[in-house]
Amino acid sequence: MALSREKKEQMVAQLQALLADSKLTVIAKYQGTPVKSMQQLRSSAAVQGSLLKVAKNRLFKIALASDGRFKNVDTSQFQGQLLYGFNNHDEVAPARSLSEFTKTNPHIEFVAGLNPDGTVLSADELKSLANLPSKEVLRAQLISTISAPVSGFVNVLAGNIRSLMNVLNARSEVIS
Repeated sequence: MALSREKKEQMVAQLQALLADSKLTVIAKYQGTPVKSMQQLRSSAAVQGSLLKVAKNRLFKIALASDGRFKNVDTSQFQGQLLYGFNNHDEVAPARSLSEFTKTNPHIEFVAGLNPDGTVLSADELKSLANLPSKEVLRAQLISTISAPVSGFVNVLAGNIRSLMNVLNARSEVIS
């Protein structure tokens, strides 16, 4: 069913708003993916705060061209049945949710990613980005790296006292 001009304008305006707010926009092919699987993908992405949208490529290209940051983006690769993923809180969430979904449904294929600064990420870069640990895990790793020297120093200082206690305990056992 053809969309009316008003609906197309609404769709372009919605895509423009999503592009403006998104920290990373992921574009992926979904041809051959069953409807039930797409519904599962959308709900799992929504849990991570991502919005997955299917739109006509021509309308997405219009929204992209109207945003000054993306005027130089080559849109020739945006062909076929495409899915657009947006997230305004987490840079990695759309790529991660699509990557996790491809483990069980190989029909999804990354095409490109759009950074807010106007740079385009390749499919390989998106896959690498999706495999990064979450922010919480990275923060925990940073904290443990920072605290490791202090913990080691405390253990070294406590080692002398521990050794003295062991010697005194051994001495008291020998005496009794």
